[in-house]
Amino acid sequence: MLTDTYIKSLKPAEKAKKYADGGGLFLYIPTSGSKLWRMAYRFNKKSKLLSFGEYPTVSLKKAREKRDEAKKLLADGIDPGQHKKALKAAREAEEANSFKNIALEWQETQTVHILPTGRTHLLHCLERHIFPHIGSMPITKIEAADILAFIKPIEKQNRLNQAHLLIQICGRVFRYAIATSRAKHDITADLRGAIRTKRPKHHPAILDKNKIGKLLLEFDEHPGYYPVTCALRLMPHVFVREKELIWAEWSEIDLERAEWRIPAERMKKREMHIVPLSRQVLKILRELHQFSGNGRYLFPSARLKDKAIQKSTMLSALRRKGYEKDEMCVHGFRSMASTLLNEMGFNSDWIERQLSHDHRDAVRAAYNHAQYLPERRKMLQAWSDFLDELKEKARSGQSASEANT
Repeated sequence: MLTDTYIKSLKPAEKAKKYADGGGLFLYIPTSGSKLWRMAYRFNKKSKLLSFGEYPTVSLKKAREKRDEAKKLLADGIDPGQHKKALKAAREAEEANSFKNIALEWQETQTVHILPTGRTHLLHCLERHIFPHIGSMPITKIEAADILAFIKPIEKQNRLNQAHLLIQICGRVFRYAIATSRAKHDITADLRGAIRTKRPKHHPAILDKNKIGKLLLEFDEHPGYYPVTCALRLMPHVFVREKELIWAEWSEIDLERAEWRIPAERMKKREMHIVPLSRQVLKILRELHQFSGNGRYLFPSARLKDKAIQKSTMLSALRRKGYEKDEMCVHGFRSMASTLLNEMGFNSDWIERQLSHDHRDAVRAAYNHAQYLPERRKMLQAWSDFLDELKEKARSGQSASEANT
């Protein structure tokens, strides 16, 4: 039987030597002087060797415990060497299937359609808010409570949008893991109702027809930078989201077909969206083409021609015209169109499709972007005609109360 005192006194010899401790356990000292624990055993009538590590990192007591564990496995008909390899493989698999590794794989391969700024933001959310808590955990071992533990403090700070975004990101990683056979359940589904939701933000919009006419007239007479003037004139007619308009590229515009096809990567729902162009819109675009048609963007920055105007540009123009934040915002043109088109009796499905709203409870067409396209084309022409009528009444000083709706 070996003792710690005796082991410490052992020196390397000219040849490697073994020092037995009993039960197959021995200390192997090669000429280098390392003191290595080994265990000799037989399994299926074959001589085998098991390594336990190096002394003193693995103490004499620990080496004996490992020997006794190996003997228990042998008594149960299990090869301790194969068992050790299986445990190592399982550990490596868990490390490979950690939440962090799968999330980085998802971010690298499944978000390529997102704009670079969006991908950067996703990675920032993962690295700063998610990985420190569950990044090293095997994805199959993560429970809803593990996610809730770092989401709840964010909720308490009233950062509800961020809390829901982080849960959404985790859910997308889990669903990717399921699709690649590395998880069986999206545990974020169990968090429904665990975090309070933020009340929908109200977007102020002008709905009074006299005021709409006055606003449109002011846009026509806007004295500022020409592309901004055109953006202001176009927005009421097309009522897309602000970033969808200001980042519009000439390659997306087909003046002959009278269509604007916004690519999926710029759309909120990540689906290509078609905007039929009315005669009024085509007139504005042809005028604008003479200014910026040789470049990439419809509305290039005044300072950097290879960049579009900033997102705040249109809102600043509204504020300078005296429209306060509780009266009108750029997003308000969508609310304006939705409300008045419904009042005008147009099919709500056409309106919702043109607003690029997504109905998850409906059976969606394979090519949703073209859904109701002929009807939407007629609707948008009627809408532009209606806006022109309001503007002309404002120009002449007449009341729009008798406008044909």
